[in-house]
Amino acid sequence: MELWDAITQKRAVREYRDEPLSEDHIERILDAGRRSQSSKNRQRWHFITVQDKDRLNKLAGAGNFLDHVRRAAMVIVLVTPIPDEERDVIWINFDIGQCAAYMQLAALDVGVVSCLGAVYHHDIIRGLLQYPDDTRADALISFGYPLEKDAQPRPARKARRDFDDVVHYETW
Repeated sequence: MELWDAITQKRAVREYRDEPLSEDHIERILDAGRRSQSSKNRQRWHFITVQDKDRLNKLAGAGNFLDHVRRAAMVIVLVTPIPDEERDVIWINFDIGQCAAYMQLAALDVGVVSCLGAVYHHDIIRGLLQYPDDTRADALISFGYPLEKDAQPRPARKARRDFDDVVHYETW
């Protein structure tokens, strides 16, 4: 898939075929996240992959809108250090956003669809995944092969603000 096609066709998909992802696809997605850019190349992330259906069902309870997690072939939970300073919050969040975008575009390139999710119930996810106390998990991404209705590329999304409405040159 051409990069521009991926950018214009990418959308959140919350339903997946009941089929495990291939190991090659999993590795490709994880490697894309590992290779993403980060502030000062600090790479402050860890990825926990979850494929076990029982664990995915429990993981869906870590957020208010995570039903797609139950149907996923795999979920990647993004784990970051707890920030020491306020400015670290900005850069860690920026880095995780870049990481998630790289993973989702790499997934789309191999025919895997995805959906981001926010973690609201930290006690549930920490108890389930046992990551260190000096880290946190605020975001996750569900992945899977698309259902037939979502398998064909769609035309570029139309529900976007007009270019001239969002782009300003030199000043507002």
